[in-house]
Amino acid sequence: MIQQQQQRVSSAVTELIEDMDKSHLRKMQTEMHLCAAKCCQDGNSSVDSVQRCVDRCSTPMTNANNYVQHELGEFQGRLQRCVMQCNDDVKVKMPPNPKEEEIAKYTDQFERCAIKCVDKHVGLIPSLMKTMKSVLAKGPEAIPQV
Repeated sequence: MIQQQQQRVSSAVTELIEDMDKSHLRKMQTEMHLCAAKCCQDGNSSVDSVQRCVDRCSTPMTNANNYVQHELGEFQGRLQRCVMQCNDDVKVKMPPNPKEEEIAKYTDQFERCAIKCVDKHVGLIPSLMKTMKSVLAKGPEAIPQV
């Protein structure tokens, strides 16, 4: 049961990442590589100058990746806290030496609560994606430093 919920979350996050890549990140990556290639075409520049130029080209992509990873980490943290709250709530209710039928009952309560957490958080993914796309669409200067 829990494994199925983990798979749901994993699939939803993978879909979000694929969508972000196709809608914004891949274009940024192309621009980064084209910019870096131009840096390397200058035969008169020093090695350090070319490296600084390449680094400047990669900064927007690095910031975008950091932003997306940060937002996904925040999302996963909220989901984990929700599931941990389910666990804590069940632990409080459980007697000191539970019988097997009590363990089964509390396990079921925990699983139902955890499924509600997954349902809620998977439901938040479209809003998360909309927010991230909005930020990325504003351009590299608008991406928050995380």
